[in-house]
Amino acid sequence: MIEVKTVLDAVTATTTSDAISIEGAKKVSFLFTRANHSSGSSAFSVTASIDGVTYVTYNKLIENATNTNVQNVTRVASKTLSANGSALMSMDLVHDAYRYIKVTATETTDGTHSAKVLIER
Repeated sequence: MIEVKTVLDAVTATTTSDAISIEGAKKVSFLFTRANHSSGSSAFSVTASIDGVTYVTYNKLIENATNTNVQNVTRVASKTLSANGSALMSMDLVHDAYRYIKVTATETTDGTHSAKVLIER
């Protein structure tokens, strides 16, 4: 089963989503979007929780980056967009399991910020 949730919908200030259940997920992917850019940037990050109470910065977002067969995937704590556009990211669920996540868009100057989460169970 696959579900897509819009967790941040064209927000115009630094905003954190409500908790999203990913319990039992096989894959979790993100689409981060910045629009209405004139200056500044939008930084998207994820926090994860095993109990729904304590959330910790998730530092292993897998970036949609080109690499060669001998390179490892690129893992980062956040994705910054400095112009209008979108970025795809995913979670490393081969090594980890979490019950909940939250997505934060941190605004610098202006723009609208959106985030969608695809969860495959």
